[in-house]
Amino acid sequence: MIYSRSAEYAIRAFVHLAQVPEGKYEMVKNIAEQEDIPAHFLAKILQQLARKGLLRSSKGPTGGFSLRVPASEISLLDIVEALDGLQDYQRCASGLADCNKDMPCSMHDSWDALRKRILDYLGQNSIADLAKALESKRRTLERSKRSRKVMTAKR
Repeated sequence: MIYSRSAEYAIRAFVHLAQVPEGKYEMVKNIAEQEDIPAHFLAKILQQLARKGLLRSSKGPTGGFSLRVPASEISLLDIVEALDGLQDYQRCASGLADCNKDMPCSMHDSWDALRKRILDYLGQNSIADLAKALESKRRTLERSKRSRKVMTAKR
């Protein structure tokens, strides 16, 4: 895995929140139930991200969480950096303390290229991109299910 379980859960929750109408809040228990995430763990993660300015939170019966900025402006890197930091991507893949371009380890060049690709991917993909892709996959799956029902009914 390229990021922590916390970041994974946060990304899933953000994609869920991207589908909530603007001005509305979603309760943690609803997100957790629909995304199959432990509610107590998700609550801590979302509170942390609210403190970092990525989410709004509201208390009360209609409260919960919502995105602070549009989903198109939140990259996966924003979430991973807020929760995990980027130090794991800056460390030597071999565990050496002094690994750099002047004194590279045996994995330096390949890890450097891979690290760049990972960070580029996380930085170039937004929550809106994931939400759009998920919606497209759901529509395709629904069409496929309807086609199977029609084929089954014709038999």
